[in-house]
Amino acid sequence: MHIREERPEDVSRISPIQYAAFQGHPMHAPGAEPTEHHIVERLRASGALALSLLAEAGGEAVGHIALSPAAVGEEPDGWLLLGPVGVLPRRQGQGIGSALVRESLRRARGSGAAGIVLVGDPGFYGRFGFGNVPGLVYRGVPDQYVLAVCFGDQAPAGEIVAHAAFAVSGA
Repeated sequence: MHIREERPEDVSRISPIQYAAFQGHPMHAPGAEPTEHHIVERLRASGALALSLLAEAGGEAVGHIALSPAAVGEEPDGWLLLGPVGVLPRRQGQGIGSALVRESLRRARGSGAAGIVLVGDPGFYGRFGFGNVPGLVYRGVPDQYVLAVCFGDQAPAGEIVAHAAFAVSGA
């Protein structure tokens, strides 16, 4: 497997990965269409993809991860929001998502970012150093799913404000 930055010719391969990865996902209402592919498309269209990595295996695009700038509390700059991360359903459980998270952490650390925040499963993301931070909130999300990893000494505090692309509610 090879992980690299998204290229213009990859755009048409990324949305189907994100759509398939989240189709029927328990976080969506039964029968609801996934929106994660729209989030990535809107982040890209607005120039807000700080990092967009594609995982390939045997020339096939099998996974994708996106990071975008996020304001955290009184800090309008310096933090990245991880997500969405998607892997084709038939390739899930093979370490592709984990490899994408590890590579995004490596690259983000070298970018000068203060750290990464996300909304996700603490059981999965905890193995990469993500954890709950007292006082860090994401409106409408239970605290146990609001996670961060800090690259310096200053922990994030306050409300995470994601890019407007995350406000998508359907097609």
